[in-house]
Amino acid sequence: MTALAVGAFAPSASAHSTGEGFFGKPFINQFHKVDVIASTVPANGDVNPYGVAVIPRSKDKLRKGDVLVSNFNNANNKQGTGTTIVQISRDGNVRLFAQIDAAKLPGACPGGVGLTTALVVLRTGWVIVGSLPTADGSSATAQPGCLIVLDSKGRVRETFSGNGINGPWDMTAADFGGSVDLFVTNVLNGIVGGQPATTDQGTVLRLELKIEGDKPPVLRKTTTIASGFTEQTDPDALIIGPTGVGLGWDGTLYVADTVASRIAAIPNAIVRKTSAGTGRTVTQGGHLNGPLGLAIAPNGNVLTVNGGDGNIVETNPHQGAQVAFRTLDDLGAGALFGLAVAPDNHGVYFVDDTNNELRLLH
Repeated sequence: MTALAVGAFAPSASAHSTGEGFFGKPFINQFHKVDVIASTVPANGDVNPYGVAVIPRSKDKLRKGDVLVSNFNNANNKQGTGTTIVQISRDGNVRLFAQIDAAKLPGACPGGVGLTTALVVLRTGWVIVGSLPTADGSSATAQPGCLIVLDSKGRVRETFSGNGINGPWDMTAADFGGSVDLFVTNVLNGIVGGQPATTDQGTVLRLELKIEGDKPPVLRKTTTIASGFTEQTDPDALIIGPTGVGLGWDGTLYVADTVASRIAAIPNAIVRKTSAGTGRTVTQGGHLNGPLGLAIAPNGNVLTVNGGDGNIVETNPHQGAQVAFRTLDDLGAGALFGLAVAPDNHGVYFVDDTNNELRLLH
């Protein structure tokens, strides 16, 4: 893929390697440039890009290889009030995929709309995004929200709420076509009106969906497969809790345990019927510094971006070793959130919250 874009720049990204990946060299060590693909700010002024998802197939407004980005803040920079998803092509063309009106949702979404990092695009063209809404941008007014289901034309068709969905923060999917398993982290369990400031009730849910043609997906079952993660209210980040999730080849779900600067492994995530608690610790500390977004690299390693600094970290989950890290242009603390492997494994897309941009490490 070639993806140099509008306003692109090409500084050298500083790289550091500490070992070999499971199938050879660490994935990120082959990349040496970071380019700005495009601004993520739509016409209504929404800022603070969070979710990143690469479109797997073309259908209606969706174009294969384009990237969807969800915005968490409105034009006044109030957290939990962003309502837009933008679509960005490989060459940096930006258009609005959807602007979601809380007053016109077809189902319940307690608190309204504030789009999070929980963003997936299914092969059938359905787009699902998480909402953790606030009334004024503060954790004191945060409410449970929901998952919002849009069709390939950007129209909201249904919502999933309740059933353990409580502040959906990030999400990944095992997409089998006619059936889909969503894995969703939740960060508001036990926190009401911003209190208590800290609790250990963060969860990961598995939502089993049935897909039939153009009919909205049917939620068949919800299972709590992990629990007990630390959640904290925060004036800058709103909520800190379990964030990124990625499904490994062997069915293990990897979770970015943000507060503990840890990557957790939840075994048998697709079939398990009970909670694995906070899972097995794959790695903790080291170069991890408040890991947020998470993706699985083509070599099976786990990629995470830090909320505490501007680094991306690659972990070999089989060895429990952090095999590489790279500074993404000194973006600093709080700038990174969602990420996704680019088509054809030609890099890593990530959002820069500070400058409201989609960027590509390649």
